[in-house]
Amino acid sequence: MDKPTTERHLRHWQRRKQARPAEILDAAMAVFAEKGFAAARMEDIALKAGVTKGTIYLYFPSKEEVFKSLAREQVGHSLILATEQAEKYEGSAFDFLKFFYARFFECVLQSDVAVLPKIIIGESGNFPELARFWREEVIEKATDMLSAVIAKAIARGEIRALPIDHIAKLAMAPVLMCLVWHTTFEKTSDRTFNYTEYLATQCDVFFKGLAPEGPTL
Repeated sequence: MDKPTTERHLRHWQRRKQARPAEILDAAMAVFAEKGFAAARMEDIALKAGVTKGTIYLYFPSKEEVFKSLAREQVGHSLILATEQAEKYEGSAFDFLKFFYARFFECVLQSDVAVLPKIIIGESGNFPELARFWREEVIEKATDMLSAVIAKAIARGEIRALPIDHIAKLAMAPVLMCLVWHTTFEKTSDRTFNYTEYLATQCDVFFKGLAPEGPTL
C-alpha cells in the first residue's frame, strides 16, 4: 500500500474513532427505547452499533455512564442553550414559557428522547443513582432556569409575588403530564391528545392565575 493510500486509511480510521461515541449513543437510545434500562445489555448496544462490547468500554465504563452521556447529549445540551437564552431574555415570562414548551415539544415529544425520562419514572426504584443524576442534571437545571425568568417577571410586576420555586415547579408540571401520556397511555387510547393545544391552554390558565390582582371594588 503506497503512502497516500495509507494516509487516507489512517484519516478514515481516525474519523471513525471520533464518531464511535455518537454511534454508540445512537444505538443505546434505540436499545433503551425497545427494552428499557434494566433489560438492555451492553451486548445489545454493541450489536446495534456494529462494534464489539469491548469497544463500548473504551468510551463508557458502564451502562449507567452510557445513559448519563446520552442524557447530557440529548437533553443537557438543549438545557444549556435554553439557559443562555433565559439569561439574556428581556421579554415577558409568558412568551418565554411558550418558547420553553415549544422546544420541549420539538426536542423531546417528537423524538426518542422521551424514553429517557420514562426510564427514570419507571425504573428509578432499582436505579436510584440515575434518578439522582436526572434530578440534578435535568429537573433542577430546568427549574432554576425558569425560576430566573419568573424572578424577573415578579420584579417587573408582571406576575404576583408568589414563591418562585413553587411557580417554576407548576410550570414544569404539564411537561410531566405530556411525557407520561406520550410514553405510557397514548398507544392505549383512541382519543387524540393535542399536545400543542394542551400546552397553549396551560399557558393561558397559568398566567391568568398569576396575573397581578386588580383593585378591590
